[in-house]
Amino acid sequence: MHSTVDKVTKDLIRQAEKSLAEQFDFVDETALTNQRKVLDAFRDHKLTEEHFAEHTGYGIDDAGREALDAIFAQVFAAPAAAVRMQVVSGTHALALCLFGCLTPGDRVVSITGTPYDTLQQVIGLTGDGRGSLKELGVLYDQIDIEPVWLNVSEYHAAGIDAQVAAAKFRQLQTLLEPPTKLVTIQKSCGYSFDRSTLSNEEIGKMIALVKDTNPEVLVLVDNCYGEFVETTEPTSHGADIIAGSLIKNPGGGLAISGGYIAGREDLIERALFRLTAPGIGGHQGVSFNQNRLLFQGLFLAPSVVASAVKGAMLSAIVFSDLGLEVKPAPKDRRFDIIQAIKFGDRQKLINFCRAIQYFSPVNAHVAPEPAGMPGYEDEVVMAGGTFVEGSTIELSADGPLREPYAAFLQGGLTYLHIKCMLEGAITRSRSGELPFV
Repeated sequence: MHSTVDKVTKDLIRQAEKSLAEQFDFVDETALTNQRKVLDAFRDHKLTEEHFAEHTGYGIDDAGREALDAIFAQVFAAPAAAVRMQVVSGTHALALCLFGCLTPGDRVVSITGTPYDTLQQVIGLTGDGRGSLKELGVLYDQIDIEPVWLNVSEYHAAGIDAQVAAAKFRQLQTLLEPPTKLVTIQKSCGYSFDRSTLSNEEIGKMIALVKDTNPEVLVLVDNCYGEFVETTEPTSHGADIIAGSLIKNPGGGLAISGGYIAGREDLIERALFRLTAPGIGGHQGVSFNQNRLLFQGLFLAPSVVASAVKGAMLSAIVFSDLGLEVKPAPKDRRFDIIQAIKFGDRQKLINFCRAIQYFSPVNAHVAPEPAGMPGYEDEVVMAGGTFVEGSTIELSADGPLREPYAAFLQGGLTYLHIKCMLEGAITRSRSGELPFV
C-alpha cells in the first residue's frame, strides 16, 4: 500500500517551511562553516587513499587510525582525539573517560542534575552496582546549574532571587572542594522534557565557574547529539575532555559503530588505557576495514546534521500547530538535533513511534512495541528503521513509558525523508489509523 497525503497536511507543512526560511538560512551558514573546518583538516593532514587500507591483528602503526585521530582533534579544536570502532556507544565512551580519570576516593559531580538513564548505571545510581564507579569507591553528587544562574543581570527578569542564587553558588563551591576530581556536564536534554539543551557558550560559562572555584577539577562534557549543530564544540570553551558516539552526528550516517573522545592528551591516554590496557592505550586496535567510511562519514556530517536540524524545526512547528507541546520551540536556536514532543498519553506515544517506523527505509512493515532496554529503568518504545541499528543520526524516535509520555525525535540523513515522514504520519493520524493528535 503506497502512502497518500491529504491536502490539509500538505498545506500545513508548506506554510511551516515558508515561516522557517530565516532559521533555515542560519542552519545552512552553520553547516558551511563546519564543512570548511572538515575540509581544512583533511587537507592539513594530507588524507590519501592509503589511509583507507585494511589492517589486521594488533593494528600497530595504523596510519589511517592515526590520521583519523588527528583530523578529529583539529575539527574539534582539541589537543588530541581517539576514534575507535571498539567503543560500542556514547555511554561507553563516557564511561572510559570516567574510569580513566577517577580513582577510589575521588568524587564526581554532575552539575546538570541527574544524568541520562544509561549513565546512571555506570555511576551506580541505579542497577545492582556491579562494575560501577560506586563499587570502585568513587563518590558521587549532583547539582543542577541552570544557564540563567550564570548571569546576575538576568536574575530579576527570570524571577530569580539573588539570595537564593547566592545559596546555590555556595552549594556548588562546597561540592567543588576535595575530594571532587571531575565535573560532568550533559549538553543534550536527554529524556527530560523539562530540561533545555545547553549551548556551547553556556557550557563555557559553566566551565569557567568551575575552574574559577577550583582550577584542578576536570570537566567532562557529554557531547552526544550536539556535534556540528554549532560552529564550535565544548573543547573550544574550556572542556578538558568530551565524548560521543559515531552513530550519532559525527559519523554522518556511514559509521556502522564506534565512538570518539577528544580533549587533553593525557586524559585521552588514560581513557584508552581503560579501553585496551595500561601500556597499550591507543597504539593498538584495528578499525576493521572501516577507515574509509569513518572519514567519509565525517566529511558528510556537517550537511547531514543540518538536514536533521532543519527537520527538527519543521517537526516542531507542524506539531505545535496541531496543538502539541514541543521543546525546543519551533524558532528557537538549536544546540542539538533532538526535538521533544509531549503527548501526555501512553498510547499516543506508542502510535507516534509506530507511525515513524512506517516511514522508515528499513523494517517499515513492523510495529514497535514497548520493552525493557539495558541501562533504562522504564520500558522504552523505539522507532528506528535505520540502515545502522540504533543510529540516531538517521531518523528515529523513542521515549520512556513514563510521564509526560514524550517522544524524542532525532536525526534524518536527508531533509526530504523527514518531510515525507511528517506528511505520511500526520495523514495516518488524521485518518484515525494511528491517532496521536
